[in-house]
Amino acid sequence: MSQRKSLARAMGACSYPGRGIVVGKTSDGKKAVFAYFIMGRSANSRNRVFACYGDEVKTEPFDASKVEDPSLIIYSPVKVVGKDIIVTNGDQTDSIEQSLKGGHCFRHALMGRTFEPDSPNYTPRISAVLHLGKRVSDYTYEMSVLKCADGKGKKCERFFFCFEPENGTGHYIHTYRRDGNPLPSFEGEPERVRLGNDIKAIASEIWENLDADNKISLYCRAVDLRTGETESVLLNKYRK
Repeated sequence: MSQRKSLARAMGACSYPGRGIVVGKTSDGKKAVFAYFIMGRSANSRNRVFACYGDEVKTEPFDASKVEDPSLIIYSPVKVVGKDIIVTNGDQTDSIEQSLKGGHCFRHALMGRTFEPDSPNYTPRISAVLHLGKRVSDYTYEMSVLKCADGKGKKCERFFFCFEPENGTGHYIHTYRRDGNPLPSFEGEPERVRLGNDIKAIASEIWENLDADNKISLYCRAVDLRTGETESVLLNKYRK
């Protein structure tokens, strides 16, 4: 088993992890936690903010007049279906939502999806779903990475990971291993990271250790596994 990294170390490991998802459980075992962040290098990617609509989170243009191509930057990264919370880096959120509503599963939804068609990067689609049952002990979560297998955009590799939560531990996946041109895709298993109890402190540790020039937005949520009460933090580099 790999050692857990601090969030600071994990987030600061490279200047451009791209988009990232962290899912886990607070150290006191009382809350499920997730975080999602986006970064950007191009003007089109940087022209975004997160906005909340109830339980749903959406990406929106900071300046609508400057949007060049909305297809891969405007989507809902967070949706809720019953006791399940979906977190992704693209419009596969909708595929997972439809699958769950149809009585199917996370894996079923993603077997028909591939990486993003943004040659030459072929950005991985990263996704997670938190399963929050009726009891505290029911909580589990899954994560997935869909990535280009051949560097040509012809073949897709699909990786799925299922977790029984551990107090004070989260798992972190992101789109890129490091900055580059083209950008090299994430490799390996989700990274193990340490989580505390305070969602504001978790959000701060992530935000403060992402590259200042490239970070755009961050959303974090904690859900009390006994009461279902939620607490969230939303941070945008640009404010409307």
